[in-house]
Amino acid sequence: MDGKAFEQIYATHAEQLVRFLLYRTGDAALAEDLAADAFERVLRARRPFDARKASQKTWLYAIALNVLRDHLRRRGAEERAIERAETPGREPAAESQAVELRDEVSRALATLEPAEREAIALRYGADLTIAQIAWLSGERHATVEKRLYRALARLRNTMPSPQALL
Repeated sequence: MDGKAFEQIYATHAEQLVRFLLYRTGDAALAEDLAADAFERVLRARRPFDARKASQKTWLYAIALNVLRDHLRRRGAEERAIERAETPGREPAAESQAVELRDEVSRALATLEPAEREAIALRYGADLTIAQIAWLSGERHATVEKRLYRALARLRNTMPSPQALL
């Protein structure tokens, strides 16, 4: 990929990609790191962008999702190692209201199936259309629509009233 094409992709999608990754991770610094990793993979891509297969945005988000999945696998292994090494009975420090809310949203998202969480993140975090999500996941449009509908219904039932979130 030449420098001009990369600059165009970066200028067009970087900010929204970071927001998507922030939505998925809840950590601004991590989101920026993962976005940087995704753009590095764009530069090193063995298979360059092919407009016949998908939009540039969809291609980039497929790469970013792979970066995120790799990170989550590594983090899971690290967390399991830490759990084995931790001393039982330690109390966590008091958290601020914002952290509690973030944790509550994270818990609600954790009740969803992985495919539902990913669909929610792609739709609302990455602002992809249902058609783009369907292409990215290799599933039918109706399947993605139903998955999003079910996931949102489960979140509504799990989360407190909207006033509690303010």
